[in-house]
This record gives sequence, C-alpha cells and structure tokens, in this order.
Amino acid sequence: MEKATKRILVIDDEPEIGRAVRLTITLQEPNWEVVEAHSGREGLARLAKENYDLVLLDLMMPEMSGYDVLKQIRAFSDVPVIILTVRDDEIDKVHGLELGADDYIVKPFGHLELVARIRSLFRRIEGTTQTYEKPFVSGDLRIDYNTRTVTLKGKPIPLTRTEYRLLEILARNAGKIVPTRTLTAKIWGPLAEDNPDYLKVYIHRLRNKLGDDPHAPVYLHTERGVGYWLTPPDDSQKSNI
Repeated sequence: MEKATKRILVIDDEPEIGRAVRLTITLQEPNWEVVEAHSGREGLARLAKENYDLVLLDLMMPEMSGYDVLKQIRAFSDVPVIILTVRDDEIDKVHGLELGADDYIVKPFGHLELVARIRSLFRRIEGTTQTYEKPFVSGDLRIDYNTRTVTLKGKPIPLTRTEYRLLEILARNAGKIVPTRTLTAKIWGPLAEDNPDYLKVYIHRLRNKLGDDPHAPVYLHTERGVGYWLTPPDDSQKSNI
C-alpha cells in the first residue's frame, strides 16, 4: 500500500459529517489519509500520539467545545487547524483566529471549496525557500528566513505559522505599504481577500508580541484604508515577495 502523502485529522462529534468530509477529500486526493475523531478528547489523544499535517475542527461539540480543543492543541502543537462550523458570526471567527486557527470555513461548504482551501494552506506551508538568505534586521527586531525564527532584543518571539508568514511578507516588502487585500489573499487565499477581519486579528497579535503601540508603532505601521508596512531594515535594503 502506498504511503499517504498527507495525514488529516477530522474532529467532529457527528460521524456522518466526518465520513462526508473524509469521502470528499479522498475522492479528490486519494493519496491523503483522513482519520476521524468523534470527540475533542479523542482528537487530542490522537494528536498526542500520532503525526498529522492538518486538523479539521468542529466548534459545536458536547463536553469539550472546539475552542477548548484548539486551546489545548496550541499548548503542545503547531499543526495547522481549519475550523469547520455552522456559526457564521464575526465574533466567533475572530475568536477562533485569536486562539490560533489558520482558517475558518462555514458549513455548509462546497466540496471543491473545502479541498481548495486545504491545498492552498499546504502550498503556503510548503512554499518556504531552501536557499540561504540574509536575515532581516530592523532595530531590535531580527527575522531569520532560513530558520523561520524571530527575535526581539535577542529574545525569541514565539509565533504561529500564520503570524510568521504575515511578518515575513511585510519584511520582504519593508518600507512599502502592502494592501490589505494583497496580504489577506497571500495568507488565506483569494476566497478570503474580501474579509479583512482575519488580517486585523493577526496584526493585533503581532503588535502585542512585538510590544508595538498601535498609536505610536516602532515596527508595524498602519496606513488607514490602504494596508500595512514594516519599518525598513537597518541597511535600507528592500526585497520583493
């Protein structure tokens, strides 16, 4: 039997939904393995023992909500998480992103859309360069593109995969305004480019981790109604995406 190229864990208390998601994915990507967990506790137990490339997580589950599961996942794993839920409320979306979700899909969703969003997330994760690049240094902020690490005043700053990707895009365009729609599309794909709420959440999180005052930022600046830009590197060299 050929080894699965991707392993995906679906955490949903409704078995019929889990089966439908598994069938949807494997029909389009037969080399991907999809495993079902029918409770938050079961999903956490599987993640603790097995390796997965992605988690599809339902929010509305008894005993342990998807939010609680996501909190515990982020306590020990940086595995990508896409939330699947019937709740289309903006507050719910923002809360899920703040807890560390990488994307958010509202049920019912099209089968093609689901797999397209998964593929897009995998492309973003795997699209890192393997060649050596000079680190980005601006004041006390240092971004090492080769190790994907960020330090501030010599101390490491823990970032999620999505937070790092956002900071990297801004760093590679330091000194230039990157439009909101461009940032959103590059991080979450074109299907999300009209939803700026995703981006606002991560800008807020990045500023908190960098100790940046939004009213007097040192690093991460806002151009109202347009986009965001990062303070240029000390050597004033700028690069493009």
